Amino acid sequence: MSPESASIPPAGGLTGTPAGIDLAARLDRIPVITPTHRRWIGLLGFLFVFDLVDLNSFAYAAPALRTEWGLTIGEVGAITSAGFVGMFAGAIVGGRLSDRIGRRPVLIAAVLFYSLFSLLSAVSNGPWMLGALRVLTGFGLQAMTGVLLVWVSEMFPRSLRGRYQALLLAIGLAGVPIAAWVARLVVPSGEGAWRWIFVVGALGAVGGLVAFRVLPESVRWRAAQGKAVRPDDEALIAGMETQAERRTGEPLPAPVPDRPVVPGRLTELLRGAMLRRTVVAAGACVFLILSFYGFSSWVPTLLVERGYSTAQSLTFSSILAIAAVPGALLAMPVIDRFERRSVVLVLQCAVAVLLLLFGLVDSPVAIIVCGFGAAMLMQTGVAVLYTYIAEVFPLHLRGLGSGIANGSGRLAGVLGGVLVAALFTASGIVAVYVYLAAAALLMGLVLGIFGERTTDRRLEDIERT
Repeated sequence: MSPESASIPPAGGLTGTPAGIDLAARLDRIPVITPTHRRWIGLLGFLFVFDLVDLNSFAYAAPALRTEWGLTIGEVGAITSAGFVGMFAGAIVGGRLSDRIGRRPVLIAAVLFYSLFSLLSAVSNGPWMLGALRVLTGFGLQAMTGVLLVWVSEMFPRSLRGRYQALLLAIGLAGVPIAAWVARLVVPSGEGAWRWIFVVGALGAVGGLVAFRVLPESVRWRAAQGKAVRPDDEALIAGMETQAERRTGEPLPAPVPDRPVVPGRLTELLRGAMLRRTVVAAGACVFLILSFYGFSSWVPTLLVERGYSTAQSLTFSSILAIAAVPGALLAMPVIDRFERRSVVLVLQCAVAVLLLLFGLVDSPVAIIVCGFGAAMLMQTGVAVLYTYIAEVFPLHLRGLGSGIANGSGRLAGVLGGVLVAALFTASGIVAVYVYLAAAALLMGLVLGIFGERTTDRRLEDIERT
């Protein structure tokens, strides 16, 4: 029995709900965040922190590696792209495995996997070794991220899942300034100091070991597999019902059981209305990665190319990295109040303008203001898009569908790393930021025009439309 259920009352909580009622329906009727949900947020947030530390580690190490190893801009782009190759594979494989064997084991295994290869990155002896290790690290990183977001969508109240996805992302995004400031403090200290960035990224393994003991399986996933109700699942939901009734002071509404989930095939995602959802989600992720990581992964290196020293570049990048957390928190007041697709469209129009200004202005103050604004609003958009993607696919294919969408974006990241280097070499800084602004705008248009309505709807209802 899991630690959450150790002191949980018998099935039914204060409502006397029969044990046979579908657990997913009982979970859906909980209208508030319970103490159990908060414990999950703390743990998942910790995992997300080190996911983001590791994801950004090479970007902050790159200026020092250019000096120490004599890397060209093209070689930096190649190593950046290598990480995205791994992320593409991790998104697809991790998503599919989570549909087959469960969300929990895949999530935990992915954390331990990427932590191991992050640690090994710290002992890299050249660009080829580091590139290979970034492929493997990226595999684990994206497998964890995709499954984690699906797990949250299935275990949190429908009317609140958007803002708590945003809160979870905000907690995790503390990893961006952590990586930036670790780099700022250690990289200038001497040759080889960049290795400590990857050591810090490997600390996510601590959270993986904790998750092994305390994180339950998604009850929605288990129900979809036709598995018998386990005593610890029953006790977990009953305890959450009790916690919710104590908080609200009134009985919960009656659960509304849904039809059984039938097995599905990959081909379902490739025909009819589901094909449109898959294409829209994948297209939005492609343009997100091209704009978001095209900006964040290249800021330290391109600032050096604009004439700033490595220390100045890392200082600027560290200030911009702070924007990540307030950016995700900014999503919380709007993500469950307004339609998600409309929010993304408005945000990406603003991001496109700020990215253009970032590439055109010369004043250090203006660079920081425009960069901070762009970084902040991009993170707001990421919070909304991640929530959306985990909602639009049917439960039995949610992991795979989310994996295809996120994997498409990561595959685009392979091209993005090379494209930024080529644009800079051929046409200079301004061309790079025109391209990034266009990609940001296209993300908003794809989702705003062709996306589904998902705000405050049951996952089962979204599936049937």
